[in-house]
Amino acid sequence: MTSLADGFGRTLDYLRLSVDDSCDFHCLYCLPGREARSRREPPLSIAEIRRLVTAFAGLGAWKVRLSGGEPTLRRDLLDIAAAIREIPGIGQVCLSTNGHRLAELAEGLRRAGVTSVNVSLDSLDAGRFAAITGARRLDAVLLGAARGSAIGLDIKINTLLLKDLNDAEIRRFLDLPMKNPWSVRFIELMPTARNEAFFRRCHVPIAGLLRMLAGAGWKETPRQPGQGPARVFSRPGCRGTVGVISPGTDGFCQYCNRLRVTSRGLLKLCLFSEQDHSLRPFLQDDGQLAALARRIRELAEKKPHSHRLAEGHVGGARHFAAMGG
Repeated sequence: MTSLADGFGRTLDYLRLSVDDSCDFHCLYCLPGREARSRREPPLSIAEIRRLVTAFAGLGAWKVRLSGGEPTLRRDLLDIAAAIREIPGIGQVCLSTNGHRLAELAEGLRRAGVTSVNVSLDSLDAGRFAAITGARRLDAVLLGAARGSAIGLDIKINTLLLKDLNDAEIRRFLDLPMKNPWSVRFIELMPTARNEAFFRRCHVPIAGLLRMLAGAGWKETPRQPGQGPARVFSRPGCRGTVGVISPGTDGFCQYCNRLRVTSRGLLKLCLFSEQDHSLRPFLQDDGQLAALARRIRELAEKKPHSHRLAEGHVGGARHFAAMGG
């Protein structure tokens, strides 16, 4: 096994793989105007996914996150997770989900080898949750997180901070890791090519959150190997942790260890890439694995140094559902 690195010496050992770009929620920040997604071609099959991950594992990737859109809409999701977990070198299979089917799928996901689940949860108020997501499913999401935690899944709650929509709920969210062994992660809103007006209206400066955490006794913990972009905070008597992910404020690109592949096999070198690169032609036969690995290595060398958000660069993606998680 060899390691995969970009042109700046960063080791790329984490693959975020979208398995379906459709979703049964219609979050304000993800799909401006509730626009529909394209269905021009089917998502990657299990055979294509197996070849893709096998090549990445051969290049040193050990962690795979299944994302979307909403991955639980794939009827074969458990089979996908099990197939990936069986690939030599893959040590961790994770899932990102809106959470409303997690209660019914948790046992199957754990049996399939999933160890960690990130649940999107942008409000603890039922009416506000429905206004943000377009779905009246708050109770189902909370039940799913509780069920997953009860059977041993590592649960992370992802909360996108939104001015005048959920920023008044921060203290309620801080109660969650006091009572549950969860990591509650506050995420700074990022702009895309289609949400710039929404971004200007709803962006929450992260400095105020950091002051609130300090005032409430939350202390930042030392960064651990493989931690990724989140800054992690803890406090005495807390069962879980708090994370802060602030791509625009902190410019955390020096810690980037990931590549993204969309549900149709497009490699994204950065979440805000202008150009994507199709790997699907290399996924049609097991005999293509060597060529696939060479292509991945060749493209990884071109990974940009940073996302350039501070320069007003928002990449080519129209909305977050198209970005592959």
